[in-house]
Amino acid sequence: MTNTPPAWFEREGTDTWRCTLCPHACRLREGMVGKCRVRTVRHALPVDLSYGNISARQLDPIEKKPLYHFMPGSMVYSIGGYGCNFRCTFCQNWHIAQCGPSETIHVRPEDIVAEAQQCDAIGIAYTYNEPIISYAFVHETAVLAHEAGLQNILVTNGYVQPEPAQSLLRVIDAINLDIKSMDNQFYRQHCGGHLAPVLAFAKQAHAANVHLEITNLIITRLNDQPALIEALARWIAQELAPNTVLHLSAYHPAYEMDLPSTRIETVHNARMLAKRHLQHVYCGNIPNTPDVQNTLCTSCGNGLIARLNGQTKITGLTPQARCMQCGEHNNIRLF
Repeated sequence: MTNTPPAWFEREGTDTWRCTLCPHACRLREGMVGKCRVRTVRHALPVDLSYGNISARQLDPIEKKPLYHFMPGSMVYSIGGYGCNFRCTFCQNWHIAQCGPSETIHVRPEDIVAEAQQCDAIGIAYTYNEPIISYAFVHETAVLAHEAGLQNILVTNGYVQPEPAQSLLRVIDAINLDIKSMDNQFYRQHCGGHLAPVLAFAKQAHAANVHLEITNLIITRLNDQPALIEALARWIAQELAPNTVLHLSAYHPAYEMDLPSTRIETVHNARMLAKRHLQHVYCGNIPNTPDVQNTLCTSCGNGLIARLNGQTKITGLTPQARCMQCGEHNNIRLF
């Protein structure tokens, strides 16, 4: 256990602290643990039990985050801790998000930066579980990563209060944000949270000029209704930008959810609906199909990036990330 400064805690009375990191706003007394399972009070002071405790670390293609328009074809050093401020019944990473501290090893921020440099990664991805609940460690590591010339990538559920989000966004270069449904009841019943703070974080990240891509896991009979898919795409186009990337991912039974796997046709149909409003919509967790993973120029249709069997090849972009045929930018960031 490592005591960290009481960032994003406020004292309430003589024996209670209120966590101000996420919208749960947990009120904690001595020995109590927040919904995230990592923020607590020990010896009358707030403590982050997750600080420096890593459950997974490995080198990944950046496309696995997934990020398709941010340094395509590069490798990123991915780290994960434990715990989450959601309780998604369908969690695809439950073995990490729901593990405990006994399944972790302790590292320092400088260790992670050094490891990322040693494996020639373009940066560090904070992922696998919900990274924001380990705020101090992520922020400190991200600051050191920038000093070392590395990129910082956040893979998150976006359930965070605006003030800590503003501070963290200053050191984040790219985000994949999971918007699980446009139905608040879905969030309440299956995630243990609310939709509005997630949408607010998306707008905040976009306004901060952080590269943002959205993922929606399509779950059979729960959030696969065409009206919900189109509502999500319409909201992204209107509140963010039509060139914001959307990844539609197929669900497979996991954790506490045993509904049938999402049909490939459902994902393809959802993509067609979303493309009424968005320029770049991709499908994931289904067999590799070039027409749903490749990037085409929205202006002239020229092939820009080809993806197949885990391989990424830049085929039609200039070094300035413009289409070789017509010069369109297409919201792609290269090295």
